[in-house]
Amino acid sequence: MVLVKSISVIIPAHNERDNLFVLVPHLVAISQGFNVEIIIALSAESQSISAKDFRWNEVSILRCAKKGRAVQMNQAAKSAMGDILVFLHADVLPPLSFFKNIQETVASGMDAGFFSYTFDSDNFWLKINAHFTKSDGIFTGGGDQCLFIKKYVFEILGAFDEDQVLMEDFEFFKRMKKAKTPYTIVNNDLIVSARKYQNNSYLKVNLCNLLMVVLFKCGYKPEKLKTLYGRMLKTT
Repeated sequence: MVLVKSISVIIPAHNERDNLFVLVPHLVAISQGFNVEIIIALSAESQSISAKDFRWNEVSILRCAKKGRAVQMNQAAKSAMGDILVFLHADVLPPLSFFKNIQETVASGMDAGFFSYTFDSDNFWLKINAHFTKSDGIFTGGGDQCLFIKKYVFEILGAFDEDQVLMEDFEFFKRMKKAKTPYTIVNNDLIVSARKYQNNSYLKVNLCNLLMVVLFKCGYKPEKLKTLYGRMLKTT
């Protein structure tokens, strides 16, 4: 089996200092034996974080000109040295075999992939939500599932649409499917923060998520989607 040469983990962040101080040491620990770089793509308005906050050579800080996950991820992708790009939210913890899973998936012939996930909560209803991330469905492609993709394929597909200020991951996945990009879902759970559900109700978050997907598919304008989402949910 031929393994990929290198992996670039891109973490878009806006005021995620505490989460980064948990995630980055975890990534460094599980990346031993792999050729990995970690790029933290900070928004222009994000709280101050510098390379001095992380003692590892494989970690770099990129401060972006504008706020927005699509902008931040695209800017980091341009400077990434890896053959594989991994887009990871700051409040998500990957499993111990994360990098091995990525390499084996790509070596098996896939151009891209996602991970199933579970929540950092024992809530019964959240376990039901997590179950549906193990296979393709209406919510496949969401950022919590952590997209990994060959860099040249990402570039051919045109990167993330920076006009998508909320649904950039779903929009990109839509183009992936249209281009018939070979992908799979790795059934090895990431751990995702349940913060959004704790700050709102389970029913409210699920209804909001469903509404966002439906309106996106119906062509609702990105800025209006973001405004509506902010009105419906507490996001901090």
